[in-house]
Amino acid sequence: MASRIMMKRCRNCFRQALPASYAHLGPPGANSSPSLPIYHNRHQSFHHSSFHNANAPPSNTYELKRPTNVKININDHVKIVSLGQGVVNVVLSRPNKLNSLCIPMFEAIAEAASRLRNDRELNKDLRVVIISGEGRAFCSGLDAKGVALSGPKSSLNKLLKRPSGYGGDDGLGNLAQDVCYLWRKLPVPVIAVLHGYCFGGGLQIALGADFRFATPDCKLSIMESRWGLIPDMSASIVLRELVRMDVAKELTMTGRIISGSEAESLGLVTRCVDDPMEEAMKVAREITARSPDSVAASKELFQSTWMVEDDATCLEKETTLQLKLIGTWNQAASAGRQFGINLPYWNK
Repeated sequence: MASRIMMKRCRNCFRQALPASYAHLGPPGANSSPSLPIYHNRHQSFHHSSFHNANAPPSNTYELKRPTNVKININDHVKIVSLGQGVVNVVLSRPNKLNSLCIPMFEAIAEAASRLRNDRELNKDLRVVIISGEGRAFCSGLDAKGVALSGPKSSLNKLLKRPSGYGGDDGLGNLAQDVCYLWRKLPVPVIAVLHGYCFGGGLQIALGADFRFATPDCKLSIMESRWGLIPDMSASIVLRELVRMDVAKELTMTGRIISGSEAESLGLVTRCVDDPMEEAMKVAREITARSPDSVAASKELFQSTWMVEDDATCLEKETTLQLKLIGTWNQAASAGRQFGINLPYWNK
């Protein structure tokens, strides 16, 4: 009884402390029935045919089915699928080739990342992106035969021309790099779901995500050395944030194939689970229960300071981002939820 009374008092105090502009209990500019989605019910169910099957096969035959509810189909190689609640699934969709990377696949992945970043109609409610591969693999790396048949010289020019154009006015990478690097530029978390094979360029795409969930028996490799090459799809940026230099060198120089379990122990994979899509959706539910502003600021904070040695720069960045959050609608909505007041978030 005492705890309920205390909670009621806290709720009343919180309501009184709300700025006048928040008194209508809706995001700025919204009416009493806001059209923006309300994310406060973190336990609302998500539906995806591939992971709600109680009779799912064991991890050594883990396979992601053909997606439904396709919102956008790019070159028949990448599908953008709405999973609801602001969660979008980017599906590598070349299952008969284990989602290997031909030129149209490179272009489709870069276009998907670019559109999710820049297309206001597509990203207005975006909260989480999940990247997965249809069929028996996430991505088996470069389709050498397909690239060769496209014309080696023209293909090389398409892959290595800098900037690619997909990164917009502030683009840095070529096409090969942007299929990995552009996921870091999205202001929302990106989760890679890994199963089957994750080789070469496929692994670098996964490393561009914020989190990686893999089956224990997923096969991963920085495979470029087998072709007499180096990993050049932003590996120099993403690997240094995840593993020691000697580990990066050993994996790169040998092209050794490792399991998902070993990748987890090395830091390449966030977690190994039997059903990585289900784990991705679980994390997505937790993230969508938080303020989109604080989530975006958290991503920016760590990506801009993780490798910076100047303490003053890091501390200044924390303060700059915090000042942008304090007193905003979404910050008030987050605080309100701690007192049982479910206010909708405003996704700018």
